[in-house]
Amino acid sequence: MEWSIQQIAKLTGTTSRALRHYAELGLLAPSRVGVNGYRYYDATALVRLQRILLLRELGLGLTAIAQVLERDTTQQQALQSHLAWLRDEQHRLERQIRSVESTLDALEKGEQPMAEQMFDGFDHTVHKEEVEQRWGAKAYADGDRWWRGMSEQDRAAWKRRSSDLAAAWIVVAESGVTPDSPEAQAVAARHAEWLRSVPGTPADSGDPADLAGYLRGLGEMYVADPRFGANYATARGGAHGAEFVRDALSAYADTLR
Repeated sequence: MEWSIQQIAKLTGTTSRALRHYAELGLLAPSRVGVNGYRYYDATALVRLQRILLLRELGLGLTAIAQVLERDTTQQQALQSHLAWLRDEQHRLERQIRSVESTLDALEKGEQPMAEQMFDGFDHTVHKEEVEQRWGAKAYADGDRWWRGMSEQDRAAWKRRSSDLAAAWIVVAESGVTPDSPEAQAVAARHAEWLRSVPGTPADSGDPADLAGYLRGLGEMYVADPRFGANYATARGGAHGAEFVRDALSAYADTLR
């Protein structure tokens, strides 16, 4: 079965112009071109397009997407990895949906919402003691003040940014590049910027040496603590993803002066 370029554009919510641009870049060639010049795409092309659109949603540029698609990873393996991340995100959103539904139900019945049910999937204080032990009470207090001062929209944007970063790490870790490659270092730079945006952390001090030490320490923690390492789990299993992140962050830290 084949689909015309107009049908694909309608199915995906993209444009024929974008699809032609993908072809020009070598990302997505049509399965065939008719005698009338019309472009047609088969099921294999649709799977490739799905991967392209998924990678676009993770914030990867077209050049980086081309490099990912060139790797030896099969389409099935790549989609399995992305599916795992989507399911984790789905689980978190389902918890938040249930908590909001519980609050609405209580309000509609004229009852007081149960506090312990209102913030499932939202709690950022579960690591309070651990943060204070690692980086001090001031670090936690500054971060907590920053978080509580954010609007709901800002918090949602921050969570999306965090999820997108973790997903980008998984993609690059599975792409076959080395931790010191330009692709991995681009994600490491994003990670550093992400950390700099949180008040109270060593990354916020403005001293490159503090940031470098912080990146190396976090990288080791991602490997040592399965709770954090799970954010970077790849299809290979084990600590592969966390180890890749650690090594990439360490390589990035070496460039800081």
